Amino acid sequence: MSDAGAPAAAPPPEPVRIGIVSISDRASTGVYQDQGLPALQDWLGAALINPISFQPRLIPDERALIARTLRELVDDAGCDLVLTTGGTGPSPRDVTPEATLDVADRELPGFGEQMRQISLHFVPTAILSRQVAVIRGKALIVNLPGQPKAIAETLSGHDAAPGIFAAVPYCIDLIGGPYLETRDDVCAAFRPKNARRPAR
Repeated sequence: MSDAGAPAAAPPPEPVRIGIVSISDRASTGVYQDQGLPALQDWLGAALINPISFQPRLIPDERALIARTLRELVDDAGCDLVLTTGGTGPSPRDVTPEATLDVADRELPGFGEQMRQISLHFVPTAILSRQVAVIRGKALIVNLPGQPKAIAETLSGHDAAPGIFAAVPYCIDLIGGPYLETRDDVCAAFRPKNARRPAR
């Protein structure tokens, strides 16, 4: 029987390399167990269809070290996406946004604005958060909150405010990265019609 008339099978999802960075003085020195890296890995593993190669890092709140780690993940490890957690508040040791801007080619202010809008539905102190998102080369770097519950809320969103991850796949398309495919029940990625590939 000929398969000449059958539609071509969709190519397998593209692999993606993701840096996940938990920034905490106490967790990095073993005072308590880090919860940021498992939270990021669990959420991304549930949301993405793509095969993921994680590059995890657990480091203290040191601006130069954070910047060096972000450069290494993008420039040397070849990450397409880097997500950080922790160090985005107003305390003197919270320097993640400054370190992220240190390595930026361009800033994407909409990510930080939307993260604060999402969190404001849960806590009034969301206005104290200083998360930023930037592009370095062909990689997107996004600062996330420090608590696992807040990480999931920020990425997924809720009825009143869409989560930020819905915009991540198209952003990575535009800067030359792999085509990220999401599971709609976790996070429905948004792309313009002309940027969508056939559904799997």
